[in-house]
Amino acid sequence: MLPIADSFEHVHRGCEIRYGRGRIADLGGWLGDRGLDDALVVCGSNTGANDALMDPVREGLGDRLAGVFDGTSPDKRIETAYDLLDARAEVGADVLVAVGGGASLDIARQATLLAADGRDLGELRADAEDGPDALGDLAPGSDPALPSVVVPTTFAGADVSTGGSLEVFSADESPTGQPVNVSGSGAWPLADVADPALFETTPTSVLAGSAMNGFDKGIETPYARDADPMSDAAAVHGLRLLSDALPRVAGDRPGGEAATDRAVVGALLVQLDRKISVIHAFGHGFARRYDVQQGAIHAVVAPHALAYLFDEVDASRRALAAGLGVRTDGRDDDAIAEDVVEAVAEVRDALDVPSRLRDLPETDEADLPAVAEFVAEDPPMERAPADLDATPEGILGVLRAAW
Repeated sequence: MLPIADSFEHVHRGCEIRYGRGRIADLGGWLGDRGLDDALVVCGSNTGANDALMDPVREGLGDRLAGVFDGTSPDKRIETAYDLLDARAEVGADVLVAVGGGASLDIARQATLLAADGRDLGELRADAEDGPDALGDLAPGSDPALPSVVVPTTFAGADVSTGGSLEVFSADESPTGQPVNVSGSGAWPLADVADPALFETTPTSVLAGSAMNGFDKGIETPYARDADPMSDAAAVHGLRLLSDALPRVAGDRPGGEAATDRAVVGALLVQLDRKISVIHAFGHGFARRYDVQQGAIHAVVAPHALAYLFDEVDASRRALAAGLGVRTDGRDDDAIAEDVVEAVAEVRDALDVPSRLRDLPETDEADLPAVAEFVAEDPPMERAPADLDATPEGILGVLRAAW
């Protein structure tokens, strides 16, 4: 395995990735160099109560720490983002520092666009009553006046991103019976502080729950219809690191600091030009219907979705084989495909994550046809391999195999 640099900086779409153990210690100075003096830390309640994590964050910010908002939650409700903006106004913060998993990072980044959007909660919901098209995007074309910095502590792969959507109406609240979400595309963070020591303060169960979500970003990119050599290179090398390191950091194999370092760099690489596609569509199909983490769905369906893809199309199986350590010389495509599926299942099975849909208490077998219909129409399916005819019937077959 190639060694990992002790530290490095890399700018991606204006976001400065600052990797290395102890990098959180210089965050306050870095902000000060950019004229940012009052930081509001954004996190969930469990993260906020984790002193092993929060003490280095507080020390790194020093006298630039203006306060802590610990009200984020996995459901990523729009109200939370408005509560965050109220807290920011109370302390006069000029930058948000999001610490933790995907929910905190997404809420902070989207809040920066809410601040520029101009609509209050009532106006946003009034627009949402007419559906997502009437709601539109948050602050389209705007550069957020309120910047953010992200400090990830899980492998969900939500840091090098503009952030996910916020729920305006749940399915029960929505006039259409379908959840309505809103997001904006201009919320790139100023910096991503990727400090492996902070990941080591996260419970292993949480790391395992996030691991397949990040891992699958690397799996999906090579077979996406808009993949290119640059995205392939980052994804394949990221898979090399993650397939070895995740079972050692978040699973049942011996690891240590070196494994955590490789996992953090791997998680960064698979995000750099990620192309979320088929597996994420499966995750959305369940997350829109049930209160279930997408990482759990990804863990269950990834091997079955890959087997389905390989039955239908090439799906870049040799690139995936290179990332997963599967031998290709002198072997036919079918044998390579089988071993790629097995390699993904081996990573999954080394983690404390579900392997069958029936093991998730939220799921109901009777809902599978409706989930399949949703998955077939979910926007990430537009990135499926060009020759794939992803019908609801074919998707339902994957779900039944995963049940």
